[in-house]
Amino acid sequence: MKVVFLGTGDIGLPSLSAIKDSEEHELLAVYTQPDRPFGRKGDLKVSEIKLFAKSCSIPVHQPEKIRESEAVESLVNYAPDIIVVIAYGQILPKSVLDIPKIACINLHASLLPHHRGAAPIQSSILAGDDRTGITVMYIGEGLDDGDILFSIPLDIMPDDTGGALHERLAQLGPEALIHSLELLSSDSAPREEQEHELATYVTKLKRSDGKINWSRSANHIDRHVRAYDPWPGTFTFFPDHSNIKIFPPIEIVECEGSNPGQIIDLDSKGILVACGEGALRISEIQPSGKRRMLVPAYVAGKELRVGDFLGVED
Repeated sequence: MKVVFLGTGDIGLPSLSAIKDSEEHELLAVYTQPDRPFGRKGDLKVSEIKLFAKSCSIPVHQPEKIRESEAVESLVNYAPDIIVVIAYGQILPKSVLDIPKIACINLHASLLPHHRGAAPIQSSILAGDDRTGITVMYIGEGLDDGDILFSIPLDIMPDDTGGALHERLAQLGPEALIHSLELLSSDSAPREEQEHELATYVTKLKRSDGKINWSRSANHIDRHVRAYDPWPGTFTFFPDHSNIKIFPPIEIVECEGSNPGQIIDLDSKGILVACGEGALRISEIQPSGKRRMLVPAYVAGKELRVGDFLGVED
């Protein structure tokens, strides 16, 4: 089948490679988001999707909006059988959905209808889910609400971070996608309506979402820190009001009688902080503008004492 691929996030790279290497399918073109300024210097960041396509001499298009007439016209000219979408970053209009001869399909990194939206991987960890997966769905005009074609479940490990789970889900993509394309090419692909009443939604993450609320339980904060590593990261404020980024792993410790955010111990293992329920021992941090380091290396010479509180801003 003739396939056009729409994707920007790295999670789609293994699936894009699988289409390119497949003898049964022809990869016509890749559409990805425009290069964007990144970091303090504002250098343009090029997606891995674009770099891979260019290295394979696959045509690359980067329209600002996929609904633009020129973008739609170019898609029409390719006359694809299938449009495959993985972490593209834009909702497809009906003018695009109507283009392929067979279907527009999307690979979503959750077991739909749970965690529809832009951050399903982080949300599944934060929610304390036991499993997630890859869902292949027919794209509709709503947000991740199309009929399900195929899905593969994946257990979430107790120490999974957002980054680790992202990589494991990315490796599931080719299996889910190639199997779905086989079903579509043989006209035997199922369509299962989602249980819409069970749907949950997640929005695009912001850096501010990483702020730690010490009044939450130690279990919740542990999931928060793991889910948001590496992006957008989690942070708190030391007593001098400096912004401190927190990294996993962190140790959950049973504790009672202290106020949330209060430092209850400082030792060679790190800093023990009381939560709304239980406590957490933090071992690695990154002060603003500095490198990542062990807590003892940072607190040496600092006026940080047991009884001080974290999380207090100016």
